[in-house]
Amino acid sequence: MKNILVLGAGLVSKPGVRYLLNQKNIFITVASRTVSKAEDLIEGFANGKAVQLNVSDEVQLSKLIEQNDIIVSLLPWVHHFKVANLCSKHNKHMATTSYVSDDMKKLNNEAASKNLFFLNEIGVDPGIDHMSAMKIIDEVYEKGAKVVHFYSYCGGLPAPEDNDNPYGYKFSWSPKGVVLASRNSGKFLENGKLVEIEGKDLFLNYRTEEIEGLGKFEVYPNRNSIPYKDLYNLKDALTVMRGTYRNLGWCDTLKKMVDVGLIDEAKKDYLNGITYRKMMAKLIGENDDS
Repeated sequence: MKNILVLGAGLVSKPGVRYLLNQKNIFITVASRTVSKAEDLIEGFANGKAVQLNVSDEVQLSKLIEQNDIIVSLLPWVHHFKVANLCSKHNKHMATTSYVSDDMKKLNNEAASKNLFFLNEIGVDPGIDHMSAMKIIDEVYEKGAKVVHFYSYCGGLPAPEDNDNPYGYKFSWSPKGVVLASRNSGKFLENGKLVEIEGKDLFLNYRTEEIEGLGKFEVYPNRNSIPYKDLYNLKDALTVMRGTYRNLGWCDTLKKMVDVGLIDEAKKDYLNGITYRKMMAKLIGENDDS
């Protein structure tokens, strides 16, 4: 029997944990700061257990990693490097859904020398988008053709029948991560020209795309697309752009949230004990009784 440790019991964890729990000869340990969340994930399954873990407790974290065969880190990305170092120490395989950080890249040779896989970017985006892109690109090359313009758009959106709030969006991963992603800059290649967009202008540079049978959606640049020209072997491409799908109205709404300071992480001393009304009045420079 293989023992798999899943670190984190947030919004993205349930589908993967439930999939693994339904496999044969696998025992799952879900570790979370809030143990009740981990208990909810393994409820009704005999081949799973929940444990409480504060990831800052490196001694307990190290013990849990040592006791398992494969480590799946669904923690915020800033913790992956610590987990990876402990996985290397104990010769354990590791998987995450996050983008490969510069620190993680530095562990590549070390992991390879120990015959370990440290597999990153295996979620939806990044993840499934990579695989679907390479499938199409390889098929094009097998036919003797070439890729001149490459666009890859992805987005996790509520089903139309459940799209019932003003944002046209529902959280399927870290709410903080969703909001902070709105500050990312964008960089892509289009018609042979390099396009660079500062984070503050990200939502001024969206486009509208129509999908047959589904309607229109907004698309804005997804981080830096330039490295994918080489990673995807798009040697002839004049255009390489990865984008994020959102429902209509998202970009204007998020731009206004950025402009009034709702996404500013700086500490605000005046927030203690005030209402949301007073907070908004303070942010926009108006009297709260106006």
